[in-house]
Amino acid sequence: MSLVTEARRFLRSTRKGILSTHSAKIPGYPYGSVAPFVLDHDGQPLILISTLAEHTKNIIADCRVSLLVFSAAEDLHASGRLTLIGDAEQTDKQDLLLKARYLRYFPAAAQYFEAHDFHFYRIHIQQVRYIGGFGRMSWLAGTEMKSPRTPLIAQEAGILEHMNSDHQENLLAYCRHFHGATPQQVEMIGIDNDGFDVRAKDDILRFDFEQPISDAETARTALVNMAKACRA
Repeated sequence: MSLVTEARRFLRSTRKGILSTHSAKIPGYPYGSVAPFVLDHDGQPLILISTLAEHTKNIIADCRVSLLVFSAAEDLHASGRLTLIGDAEQTDKQDLLLKARYLRYFPAAAQYFEAHDFHFYRIHIQQVRYIGGFGRMSWLAGTEMKSPRTPLIAQEAGILEHMNSDHQENLLAYCRHFHGATPQQVEMIGIDNDGFDVRAKDDILRFDFEQPISDAETARTALVNMAKACRA
């Protein structure tokens, strides 16, 4: 597996990081803060933040940011991590597709969409430093992390509804076969070119496709192949 593919899969597998901005209050110093995020279909991080927050004030003064993304492994030195360097841009929080996608991952954030001082900011990735473990590290261009725009963006909600309504057994089988998990209830909450995410009780499990998909038809083929692998 190439480092680019590895880095893309790693980024898709997590939803929390440390956002570093240029401090407006103490010029010359970086300011770090916890930042939950969801990737949009282009593969760019989307954060929901308040205008009252210190990091938002910093972004307004200087949009250049970095986002450190890491796993929950006990040995942080030996585990994978990503530093995304890019430009933060305010985005319409009432974009229905983005809003729905964000809330599937963070349902407790619904109240923030009613508050006037919360807004979406998208981080346009310019450069990436990926460390996959000892001896596996590289600088990557932001374009290498970006996913192509495909019909999947508009088709996502329909695919999720279909899988959750008609294919619960397959979702449970995916969890058992690929993760060794046996949840009682599951819900597919997101699908993208590289894979999909399933909420299983308190966890969100990530499933990677063998090959990228582009629309509902290629998604169906990939999901059927995975179901066959579960029964093999």
